[in-house]
Amino acid sequence: MRQLTEKEKLAVKLLTNYSVELTLIEPTKTGLGKSIMDATIPVRAYLREHNIHDYDLQNDGTEHKVIIEDTFLITETGFIQSRTSLYRPRAKKKRGDPRIWFKKLPEYSDANNILALTYFNNKLYVINISILEIDTLLSSSFINPLLELVQDIQKKNNSISNELLEKIKIIANNGLLPAIKKGDTAIGHALETALGIAQNSSKSPDYKGIELKSYRQKSSKSKESRKNLFAQVPNWKLSKFKSSREILETFGYQREDEFKLYCTSSTRVRNSQGLILRLDSDINQLVENSHQEEIGDFVVWLMSDLKTRLLEKHNETFWIGADITILKGIEYFQYQKVLHTKKPIPSMFELLVEQGEITLDHLIKRNSKGKVTEKGPLFKISTSALSMLFPEQVEYNLVS
Repeated sequence: MRQLTEKEKLAVKLLTNYSVELTLIEPTKTGLGKSIMDATIPVRAYLREHNIHDYDLQNDGTEHKVIIEDTFLITETGFIQSRTSLYRPRAKKKRGDPRIWFKKLPEYSDANNILALTYFNNKLYVINISILEIDTLLSSSFINPLLELVQDIQKKNNSISNELLEKIKIIANNGLLPAIKKGDTAIGHALETALGIAQNSSKSPDYKGIELKSYRQKSSKSKESRKNLFAQVPNWKLSKFKSSREILETFGYQREDEFKLYCTSSTRVRNSQGLILRLDSDINQLVENSHQEEIGDFVVWLMSDLKTRLLEKHNETFWIGADITILKGIEYFQYQKVLHTKKPIPSMFELLVEQGEITLDHLIKRNSKGKVTEKGPLFKISTSALSMLFPEQVEYNLVS
């Protein structure tokens, strides 16, 4: 897809500020003429993550085409009834490329316009952010189709956060909640179990689009430990090292019957393993470096990937603080407060990494049987820097 214009960038920012989750697609002149568009990786990911369609599970051929009948092209004055086709054409030597098409699109879009797609209440909406004056429509004192849609989305999202808040308040006011497992994740595991959230390895937010992050409260914010943002493996293709096992074998140490690498890397100082992070702004990469000259830079993250991960994971987050009580060797949690954040500022992520406020934790180990496991790498933020990354914050007390 081409680079967005300033108008299009503003449109995306305004829509996401209204909690509109979207993806973008660009119809070409050839595509409009042939009624065909490639379903790009971001589009496929959006459809899959929102349980709309998974191209990986779709067979080739028109007989396996999936249709979304409730599709609407949004104009300044109304909704044009459309229809979405999702399919893979039959190919001779390989799987057919994923395709997508919207009925009546040539009447709605010119070649190389940028279209925002959003799915809400089992309906797919197409918004031409190249042509529509998104700023004017969203700030209008008169109702219009786009404003009506985003207000409905915002209202539903607020209802979800209110629903979740009330559930957590009930749990908190029922008193101490015992730990089900041990370790750093016990506090979140206990709450999610009480909420009926099944444990899984999904990277998606925990509760209907809201991420839950529980932590043990301290006497002051300055004493609270860093808070987890997300896990993200390096870009192995761009990295000298090609696996977590290789990192472990090079920098790990023996602890009883386990060989492990549990350490924090930052841009400020080298850690005890001689590792440090470095921002390479010229090529937009975060690099981890070893003091060993023969190794040097050994893993790489694209900053664009990290910012995308941040937005995916923390579009809306409940940071839930709890007091800890230990009775007969068992941890009990009294959930006390919720910090509700929305819409992190991606540009601040880079600055906070540079300032050492966002750090990286390696959590790699190999057991006595030779099995290597990796819980990270975890990107964490200092409690004091949360307000810089998440400017939209509301705090709630849970216990009445």
